[in-house]
Amino acid sequence: MRTSDFWYDLPQELIAQHPVEPRDSSRLLVYDRQTKTIEHRHFFDIVRYLRKGDVLVVNNTKVLPVRIYGAKEHTGGKVEFLLLKRLDLDRWEVILKPGRIAKPGAVFCFGDKLKAKVESIGEDGSRIVQFEYDGTFEAVLEELGEMPLPPYIKEKLTDKTRYNTVYSKVDGSAAAPTAGLHFTEELLRKVRDMGVEIVEVLLHVGLGTFRPVKVEDVTQHHMHSEYYEVSSQAADVINKAKSEGRRVICVGTTSVRTLESAADGEGHIQAKRGNTDIFIYPPYRFKIVDALITNFHLPESTLIMLVSALCSREEVLRVYEVAVKEKYRFFSFGDAMFIE
Repeated sequence: MRTSDFWYDLPQELIAQHPVEPRDSSRLLVYDRQTKTIEHRHFFDIVRYLRKGDVLVVNNTKVLPVRIYGAKEHTGGKVEFLLLKRLDLDRWEVILKPGRIAKPGAVFCFGDKLKAKVESIGEDGSRIVQFEYDGTFEAVLEELGEMPLPPYIKEKLTDKTRYNTVYSKVDGSAAAPTAGLHFTEELLRKVRDMGVEIVEVLLHVGLGTFRPVKVEDVTQHHMHSEYYEVSSQAADVINKAKSEGRRVICVGTTSVRTLESAADGEGHIQAKRGNTDIFIYPPYRFKIVDALITNFHLPESTLIMLVSALCSREEVLRVYEVAVKEKYRFFSFGDAMFIE
């Protein structure tokens, strides 16, 4: 299977530059895999398609404002840091620019509350840096940092909370699990009241989710690694649902990757934590996931490949053609799709 098989033509004006208000007023395209039919709704209509006994799986990771701007100590050379992964309390893997001024030993200042010293350079050009700061690191980031919006969003985000889900809890992501951005507290209450169980898992989203597939042979692509956790409580709820023939519905591709990474060969979820580089593309056979709520994804991306494994490449591209024709909003702040 070729990467170019997952190309579609997207007009630039359909790329959403800002979130809608309220969150659940975004549009919703519903695709039924059995009948191959499409319906056009709004996200608050998701309750029409959920039913008592369903298990809705959400990713409770939280994005920190990890894009920070500073200057090199002594010379004043300007620098931009993007924090990728926390290695321990004060050490992070980062990407930065310009790289030429960030050799091992270089020190950078971000205001008067934060410093970073470069320890080493990775093969991919990333840096390992040691931070020094006053107070707590999270508080410093909240004051100095910007949300790490993907490169296709050009507008500034005035409200940092809009790049996190209302159920975000665990700091650690460099990008949002964007399918969950559509839920409000009120909508989640309605979902619970109708007898749907909501289960939280964790996967810290890395910027690799935006990196293009650079090989034409899909099987030769190597996924980035991301940390995930599935608690014993979450595993028990999901396994019980599967044994009783109830649906497990994932909110976002990160929840899909988490569950499929924690599944054993017999279709059971194990309570696990660790790193996953699972790459899901056709003709992958899902062990746990029955349905998916997701946003629309970049052409030729690993995310559209994952969605194509749940339906088929041909059907997903057909759905995307309809979405373009109907002028749905695409990507992080865009509209949603429910595949049932």
